Amino acid sequence: MKYAIIGAGGTGGSLGFFLTKAGKDVTLIARGKHLEAIRKNGLGMERLWDHKREMIPVKACTVEEYSDTPDVILVCVKGYSMTETIPVIRKLAGKDTVVLPILNIYGTGGKLQKEFPELTVPDGCIYVSANILEPGVILRHGKILRVVFGARKPEEETEKMREIAKDMACENIEVILSEDIRRDAMVKFSYVSPIGVAGLYCNATAADFQKDGEAREMFKALITEIVALSHAMGIEFQEDLVGRNLKIVAPLAPEATTSMQRDVYAGKKSEIDGLVYEIVRLGKEYGVPLPEYEKAAARFHEQGLK
Repeated sequence: MKYAIIGAGGTGGSLGFFLTKAGKDVTLIARGKHLEAIRKNGLGMERLWDHKREMIPVKACTVEEYSDTPDVILVCVKGYSMTETIPVIRKLAGKDTVVLPILNIYGTGGKLQKEFPELTVPDGCIYVSANILEPGVILRHGKILRVVFGARKPEEETEKMREIAKDMACENIEVILSEDIRRDAMVKFSYVSPIGVAGLYCNATAADFQKDGEAREMFKALITEIVALSHAMGIEFQEDLVGRNLKIVAPLAPEATTSMQRDVYAGKKSEIDGLVYEIVRLGKEYGVPLPEYEKAAARFHEQGLK
């Protein structure tokens, strides 16, 4: 299978690196100094826990230079970049291409499907903690790299989805074809949103979530609120999400932070609308009180964060 990955940051870069290592036909769609460095030196993966770095050749080009027809387009951009990504997908996709969005924002696949009714667009999510360390190098904060995707309705699952799940799975990437992606994507969201909110509100690193204290308690309370909202949306879980998410944060490098924190601290655009304000809006829509989210949203609004 041929993979085109839109976005070569922590998510797309990690997938591109390990899929290439596994012998897959992968092309990263990138730009700027990051693209130049990948072309010149290959793509690097550095581990935060021991600072070992590995460089490998990875195919990379601009949108304009890409001339192949991919079997799979992995959409690995930030939520706020989705609008500008739509024409890129339109240029790259063939009639049989599967478009797989792997974003932090819940429900992206369904929204993209409306833009591409003729294509197969599952919902998906990814578990990874990584960011661009320097042009051409990804910094990996933790060892988890898991992709979960699936059709929104069981009858919409296709043979090609099953083939993709089998093909992507390799030594460093766990791939799960979900029987209930609405639930499983919300399971992921129950981690990425609370950790981002509590991290930004408390100015916390992973070390703060790994021990008792304000950040850890807020993280747990935010997860509980996501569970309450999900119940109101008709989504039921099969496990204790607080316990599950504490296990995810436990092995992270102590200094690790979230992508939303890094973006806000750097004065860049962030996913704060989809990870914070949208949850407050949903709480009002479904009549679910979300005091911790509302408290955080109020402070972030006061700080002018959008």
